[in-house]
Amino acid sequence: MALSDTIRQMLKEIGEDPQREGLLKTPERVAESLEFLTKGYHEDPAKVINGAMFTEDNKEMVVLRDVDFFSLCEHHLLPFFGKCHLAYIPNNRIIGLSKLARVVDFYSRRLQVQERLTKQIADMIQNALQPQGVAVVMEAEHLCMQMRGVEKQNSVAVTSTLLGVFKDNPCTRSEFLDLIRHPFAKPC
Repeated sequence: MALSDTIRQMLKEIGEDPQREGLLKTPERVAESLEFLTKGYHEDPAKVINGAMFTEDNKEMVVLRDVDFFSLCEHHLLPFFGKCHLAYIPNNRIIGLSKLARVVDFYSRRLQVQERLTKQIADMIQNALQPQGVAVVMEAEHLCMQMRGVEKQNSVAVTSTLLGVFKDNPCTRSEFLDLIRHPFAKPC
């Protein structure tokens, strides 16, 4: 059964008429939308980074803030979306900044929970670069909490994964957290 047929059946199950003018093409549009929103399942992780790693004598923190992302909650198939902040400290290898954003997209375009999403992003950067450390913090609004259930419209979930020096060194961790709040913060 094609995904659009499943959507058509779902419309019937909720009491709608899929033959109604406004719904005639909805099953195909929803199927196409779901294919886009879950395209991370069909991408090759090696192609996400695509050889954009370079040897560089740099051991200073690289931070990418405010990377917009969206995903679908695997429990309710409702969107969650927000900002991802990430950093790594190179160990003689750097990666193109756009590739970091692509790593976020790669894992967020799947059915997800925010906790796993945060860890997957950090682990992929760690495995690809073998840096001194990786830090990922994600802030997101979850429509499954805002539109239904507890209906808390102003809630924001924050998750983090800290690896290497970000986990082991309080000053490094503090510098990262300061930088994602204030771009010109001074380290401890």
